[in-house]
Amino acid sequence: MKHTISVLVENRAGVLSHISGLFSRRGFNIDSLAVGETEDRDVSRMTIVADGDDYMVEQIEKQLNKMIDVIKVRTVANEDLIRRELMLIKVSCTAKNRGEITDVAKIMNAKIVDITKDTLTIEIADRPNRLDLLIELMRPYHIQEVSRTGTIALQRGSSIIGK
Repeated sequence: MKHTISVLVENRAGVLSHISGLFSRRGFNIDSLAVGETEDRDVSRMTIVADGDDYMVEQIEKQLNKMIDVIKVRTVANEDLIRRELMLIKVSCTAKNRGEITDVAKIMNAKIVDITKDTLTIEIADRPNRLDLLIELMRPYHIQEVSRTGTIALQRGSSIIGK
């Protein structure tokens, strides 16, 4: 089962390396990792998506909480998350199918961010499963490149992961 772990950390060099090293030493794979500053420039939020059982997540949380640069750790249930991911996808296009590709992008609430005579680049920010759907819809048009950010997430409602 996939788990989303939100970790507030000190915004310092080497923190990402220490945390990813913890996962590596424990033999746990990270499916997605996104890191960025919060409203406080001294604090970064790491959103980690990992596949494993509840025991694995409990052990990771315990180990993360022991780390000096870690401020707060919370695993949030999937139903309590607002999650998004950003993707750029470049597909081949011709004058004949450019309209079809544009229509699919519009239906998916994506936007065309670059156009050449033989390619279209589409940007979408949405739930990971919707990005997967767009990839499937674009396969017939020959996908040239895909770049995804990894999941970012916040807990629904008034609950926060604070200091």
